[in-house]
Amino acid sequence: MHHHSHKSPLPRYYQLKEIMREKIISGAWKPGDLIPSERELGEQYGISRMTARQAITELVNEGMFYREQGKGTFVSRHKITQQLIRLTGFTEDISARGQAPATRVLNVTMIPADENVAEHLRIRVGLPVLRLQRLRLADDEPLAVERSHLYFIGCEQLVDDDLEHQSLYRLLEAKYGIQLIQAEQELEAGLTNEEDSKLLHLPIGSPALYTRRTTYTNRDQPIEYARSIYSGSKYTFYTHMMRNQLVL
Repeated sequence: MHHHSHKSPLPRYYQLKEIMREKIISGAWKPGDLIPSERELGEQYGISRMTARQAITELVNEGMFYREQGKGTFVSRHKITQQLIRLTGFTEDISARGQAPATRVLNVTMIPADENVAEHLRIRVGLPVLRLQRLRLADDEPLAVERSHLYFIGCEQLVDDDLEHQSLYRLLEAKYGIQLIQAEQELEAGLTNEEDSKLLHLPIGSPALYTRRTTYTNRDQPIEYARSIYSGSKYTFYTHMMRNQLVL
């Protein structure tokens, strides 16, 4: 293991991020509060406005803050409810690293909703839902397994769509006319089981990042419940992706 010496200074923006995060966690800054401007933060902590902006932007991306045009930046009401970012988060994030992103559909099928899925999608148990399992790769190295359950009128048509080369969310919006408004996402650390270990080319019981995401349409109606597993050795890689709200 490589340990940084305590003398190595953390980047300034990161220090400011942690200070602001602490203010939210401690309740000093409450949901809906307007936070100080970049200029004020810069003066208070002796850093540049650019540095202050970087810290604020990262917390906006993480869903801790939200911006209102012409008004400023506010503390979010729900830490994990985030606006969907319309970009192909996965594809662009990996491309930006100079790697080739790819998606492999492991299977796509209609199944009856079990209790867990029905509860998240707010439908009754046993209704047919589309289950989509995909493997995410970078330079042919597996990075994540995504298991999505979707329910909407006509969802069975997705079985025939090309979900290896098209963004699921773009398809929902363009072909099915479904508007996606927001997603709630939870993350937790865990260990890989046998099936995921095989798919991710990892020893069983390897550290992994688990996420659960519920995506909503404009009528506050859940349309997708997705559980994903990210390879733990790519952990920093993925926390960065999560910050950009990995939705695609």
